[in-house]
Amino acid sequence: MASVQQARQHRSLPGFGLTLGFTLFYLSILVLLPLSMVFVKSSGLSWGEFLGVVTEKRVMASYRLSFGTAFTASVINLVFGILIAWVFVRYHFPFRRLLDGLIDLPFALPTAVAGIALTTLYAEQGRLGQFIPMKIVYTPIGITIALVFIGLPFVVRMVQPVLQGLEKELEEASYMMGASRLQTFRKIIFPEILPAALTGFALTFARALGEYGSVVFIAGNMPMKTEITPLIIMTKLEQYDYAGATAIAVVMLILSFILLLCINGLQWWTSRKILEN
Repeated sequence: MASVQQARQHRSLPGFGLTLGFTLFYLSILVLLPLSMVFVKSSGLSWGEFLGVVTEKRVMASYRLSFGTAFTASVINLVFGILIAWVFVRYHFPFRRLLDGLIDLPFALPTAVAGIALTTLYAEQGRLGQFIPMKIVYTPIGITIALVFIGLPFVVRMVQPVLQGLEKELEEASYMMGASRLQTFRKIIFPEILPAALTGFALTFARALGEYGSVVFIAGNMPMKTEITPLIIMTKLEQYDYAGATAIAVVMLILSFILLLCINGLQWWTSRKILEN
């Protein structure tokens, strides 16, 4: 009895049982229960009907477009997000704080406004589109640009604190030992920021995969060409085909979970390697 009381006294979080129960209840109401309804609603279809809906040519084309553009945009944001975070942390220049604050603008800006603005800008007769030889609007390129816009803050905000916490003495020691700037970045800096960069990549990919408002205007929504999966789900809902919409949503949910699980596994493996070294 005494040992149990001592264990309770030494818990770092008082009332752990109560707080854990509240956390699980909160997550169940907001996350698990709504997601379970997707599976329940799609269960009204037979296995053959389910496969017929989720493997339809139009739907398969939307999978390729959604996942392809989301992955491309995430890779672009991964590269340039690290570069932008590096500039904001390591250099001081006029209006740096203002530009740093503008990074968060896609979080505050309604996605529909972003879609309209990008469409107006990159249209063939737009302010910028008229000088670009290739067509941007109503193509996968335009979709990728929209996804890059809404996902950029994730990588920057994940990498920036890590760069700020790095000890400059390590870099100076590397330079004193004869290492070049590229070698120092590759051997010392990059391994430190890699877990945070992968987290930003995963967040960007998840956001891009489910994005609707900023993409629907610039995509053109042409079946088999520029029609994203969230739009097909919305179309089926408007047609009162709830079972078909939830069936496609189930596929997106499972594929997204698998990809994010792989990314998180890679992040865990990278962090473990860094600790071992």
